[in-house]
Amino acid sequence: MIDRRTAGQEAAPQGAAPAPRRRRHHKPGRGALPYLLLLPALLAELLIHLVPMVTGIVMAFKQLTQFFIRDWSAAPWSGFDNFSVALEFNAPIGKALLNSFWVTCLFTVGSVGLSWLIGVAASIFTQDAFRGRGLLRAAFMLPYALPVFAAVITWSFMFQRDTGLINHLLHDQLHLTDDKPFWLIGDNSFWALLIVSVWKSWPFAFLTLTAGLQNIPRELYEAAALDGAGVWQQIRRITLPSLRPVNLVLVLVLFLWTFNDFNTPFVLFGKSAPQAADLISIHIYQSSFITWNFGQGSAMSVLLLLFLLLVTAVYLVATNRRRGEAE
Repeated sequence: MIDRRTAGQEAAPQGAAPAPRRRRHHKPGRGALPYLLLLPALLAELLIHLVPMVTGIVMAFKQLTQFFIRDWSAAPWSGFDNFSVALEFNAPIGKALLNSFWVTCLFTVGSVGLSWLIGVAASIFTQDAFRGRGLLRAAFMLPYALPVFAAVITWSFMFQRDTGLINHLLHDQLHLTDDKPFWLIGDNSFWALLIVSVWKSWPFAFLTLTAGLQNIPRELYEAAALDGAGVWQQIRRITLPSLRPVNLVLVLVLFLWTFNDFNTPFVLFGKSAPQAADLISIHIYQSSFITWNFGQGSAMSVLLLLFLLLVTAVYLVATNRRRGEAE
């Protein structure tokens, strides 16, 4: 029987040293292929995110107004004056920024909390198989799949005072209000913005939590049911503790998305949002493109970036410490 390893080769003389095996030489540049494939994404990230961010930080230290729009590099340096004006909370600019900051915090807490709560309830409700579950899950994902601009414009029509569907339902059909309220101006604008934000954010929480529920063994629920645990006890003792790693990431992502949200208030209210719905993203936009003080607006953006970095760092340190104590 012929050995395949020696097939096609001449037999070596008896007592002679075996012929050395040929080493396989790797083609040059083969190890760099993954980096070459990542290069377009890295360049896009550099051009879209890093370069504008660095430019905005430089602009924050300049007295860049409408007089230097043609050549903003010629704007004089102002040092930390823009930051001092923004943080002077007794002055009109600082006071308005502080009010916008608290409105954004209240809006973020309400939006993230309600989105998470609805997402948890919907994911638990659709955890067990039943007829029409797939169709119901697809319907739940519609707000997340729709384009933001089309969805928010539709909501703006629904919130119209005289012709909107919301007032038609509340006032004309259910008779819950004495008069048709204004939703896009005044204090009600905050609730209108909150409703739209929760409507388009909770499907992401539902999707994430549904994926997390797939990793919980069904045997835990069966054993708990045999021990006499009810539905609420199973959710409290099994579901929520098992979803803790997912919730840690989900809450942070929802917080960053909501606190930085610009598209929703801009499409819903336009360039000038009401004071009750004056989110910090819209406030910075007004400071930059309405008053033409780009240096002041850039300083506010840098302060917002530092605040988000600080909150993220504190959140990650606290969650990692709690996880270490639990282990």
